[in-house]
Amino acid sequence: MAGIPFSLRRPELLYRGLVVDRDRPDLAGLERITSPEAFVWAMLPHAARSFAASIIMLPAGQAQTSAVAYLYARMLDTYEDLIPDPAAQRTALMSFAARFSIDPPGPAPALEAARATDDRDRAHVLLVERVGLVDEVFLTLSVDDRKSIVELIAAMADGMTWASNTFEQQGGVLVSEEQRSRYCRYVIGQPALFVLRLMTPGRINDAGRDDALVVSELIQMANITRDIERDLAREVAYHSDLRDWLGQHETPARHAAVLQVRRALLVEALMKVPAFGKLLRASALPFLSRARGSAILMLLFTERYYRGAVFRVGGTAWQGPNTAPTLYARALRAAGSPGQANREVARVEANFLAAARDLRADG
Repeated sequence: MAGIPFSLRRPELLYRGLVVDRDRPDLAGLERITSPEAFVWAMLPHAARSFAASIIMLPAGQAQTSAVAYLYARMLDTYEDLIPDPAAQRTALMSFAARFSIDPPGPAPALEAARATDDRDRAHVLLVERVGLVDEVFLTLSVDDRKSIVELIAAMADGMTWASNTFEQQGGVLVSEEQRSRYCRYVIGQPALFVLRLMTPGRINDAGRDDALVVSELIQMANITRDIERDLAREVAYHSDLRDWLGQHETPARHAAVLQVRRALLVEALMKVPAFGKLLRASALPFLSRARGSAILMLLFTERYYRGAVFRVGGTAWQGPNTAPTLYARALRAAGSPGQANREVARVEANFLAAARDLRADG
């Protein structure tokens, strides 16, 4: 398959992303892969969720560079998620970044598989264990792309180290919107800026950079609002009102507290949506643009999550595309039509802001 042009492989990779079960990954199958490139593309849907499809939509060189960068970023996330001791966590994060100080990269810090709580975690542990395959693809990239990835990982490791220190000092919680914003900008904002620089070299000014960081908050807040219960189980919370529920089992009182916080966090997230349209307009992409299609696909996957999340907290869900083939089709139309892209952005923005107003009024 390595000799097949990426443009011909793209449909098959998108299809595999459609049918893969992220909750029950084929761990044995992933372990059998020996081709570095095949491993990167097989692991990407398990590491990147909806980001995987947006990456595959990019032109070939940008897609491969982004896939490698995202897998390394997922490895950092795995150290953050699965190492409970804050000091050991920070050591692992900085050691992973430091491995790129030599060429080829040095060994990655070991991670105990026993810390994984489910097969999704085990897939991420497997990714760390087989980092050498990702390194082999990394070494085929241009010098400039490798340098950009190394800078990305260093920035993320610094940010996650700040977060680890902050959680430890504050008893396992983040206490303000400013802290949540800072956290989101480290874990998703830096990868978002990385991809943006690949797609629009030299075309984004400081205002566009700020919009990209706000968009990253919108995307990362989806992870935060989805995983509240999972995070409480590992004694972490992104809102101070959940401090008393760290590590506690589900009870009616905990359920009510989580519901209230989830509604508040959804409002906080949904209000960030105008930055997406501003960023897309500032990008000045050509009339035909896979990058624009990739961006719209990410927006549509993000919309699908938030539409369901609003409904689950008692809000009114709006009508919108739901199945992955429909999302892909809309993204492809947007790739060939700036007007179609603008209409999608305007629709999503209006629905997000209306949902935020309704949740705030009901709360």
